Amino acid sequence: MLKRILCIPDSFKGTLSSAQIIHTVTTVMQKHLPEVQVLGIEVADGGEGSVDAFLSISGGEKIVCEVSGPRFERIESFYGILPGKIAVIEMASCAGLPLVKDHLDPLTTTTYGVGELMISAWEKGCRKMIVGLGGSSTNDGGCGAAAALGIEFFDEEGKSFVPTGGSLHRIAKIDASHPHPLIKGSEIITMCDIDNPMYGPQGAAYVFGPQKGADPANVLVLDQGLRHLAKRIEDDLKQDVSSIPGTGAAGGMGAGMVAFFHSSLQSGIETILDVAKFDELVQGCDLVITGEGRIDAQSLRGKVPIGVAKRAKKAGVPVLCIVGSIGEGLDEAYELGITSIFSINPQPLDFSIAKTRAVENLTITVENFARLFRVF
Repeated sequence: MLKRILCIPDSFKGTLSSAQIIHTVTTVMQKHLPEVQVLGIEVADGGEGSVDAFLSISGGEKIVCEVSGPRFERIESFYGILPGKIAVIEMASCAGLPLVKDHLDPLTTTTYGVGELMISAWEKGCRKMIVGLGGSSTNDGGCGAAAALGIEFFDEEGKSFVPTGGSLHRIAKIDASHPHPLIKGSEIITMCDIDNPMYGPQGAAYVFGPQKGADPANVLVLDQGLRHLAKRIEDDLKQDVSSIPGTGAAGGMGAGMVAFFHSSLQSGIETILDVAKFDELVQGCDLVITGEGRIDAQSLRGKVPIGVAKRAKKAGVPVLCIVGSIGEGLDEAYELGITSIFSINPQPLDFSIAKTRAVENLTITVENFARLFRVF
C-alpha cells in the first residue's frame, strides 16, 4: 500500500512546468488516495525552470533585469539570488529557444545576454554563481557571454567582433588579457544535462543543431566553426576543451564556460538533488514519480529522469516515469533504475494540438495510476 510518494519531474518543455506537474499529481492523488502523502520537488537540469527550482528549494529572490536577447535585441530577463549571495543563472532566460519563436537560426543567435546577467549578479555582491545550460537557441560556443565579460575576439583584419555560430570560423585571435573581474573573482559552477563533446558526430551541432533550425548544410558550418574555436582556444588560451564531456552542451556553451570562465562542469540534476537533499527525502518513500517531455536515448546522457532513477535505485525505491512521448533505445533506462514509463498522450497528435491537452491528459494518466494503486 502506498503511503508516501516523492514527485520530482522535469518540465515538459513548452507545455507544463515542473510545478504544474507536481500540483496535478498531488491533487489527483489526494482525491483518489487521501491517505497518501505526496512530497514535491521542483526540478530542472540546467535549462528552463532552473532558477525557479532552486528558489523553491532554498528560498531567495528573483532579480529581473534587461539584457541582450538571442538576436541581440534588448529583452527583460531574470536570475535568482539564493541565501549566501549565490546567483543562479539559466541561459534559457535570455538565449532560450522559445525566445526566437519562428526565427530559428543558430548561425546568428548569441549568448551575450548570459554574460550580462552574470555582471548584474556580480554587481549585487554574488561571488558564487551556478550557471544552467540547456534549452538554448545558440551555437556560439559561449563566445557571446565571453565578449560581454571582456574577452576579445579578432578577425584576420584585426577587427574586434562578437562571434555567433555562423562566424566562429572568422576568429583569428582570442585575447583574454583584460577580463571582467568576476571571471577571476568568482566561483562559477556550470550545470549541464548532457555529456556530449564539443564537436563531431555526437557534438553540439550534429546532435542539437537541427532542433534549433539548422539544416544539414548549416550543421556542417556550425560543427566546423566549433572545431575552429577549439583550435583557437588551444592556441591562444592554452586549453584543450574539445573532448571534455559536457562541452557540447547548449551549442558549445559548456566549452566556453570551461575555457573563458574557468568553470567546472557538473550534472544539473545531480546539483539539484544534492541541494534538495533527495537522498534523505527518498528514505521511507514507496514510490518516486519523475518525468520529462520526451524520453529517448539522449535522456540516458544525464537528463532528469535518469539522474533521479539512479539515486532512487540506490535507495531501493521504484520509479514511475511519466512523459509526453517515448523514443527508442531505452532498455538501459530500466537497468539504471526506472521501473516503468508511460506517455500521457493517448493517441499520436501534432505537438501544436497535444500541448493544449497536456493538463487534461496528465490528469487522466495520474487518475488511472491512482485507481490501480487503490486496489493493492
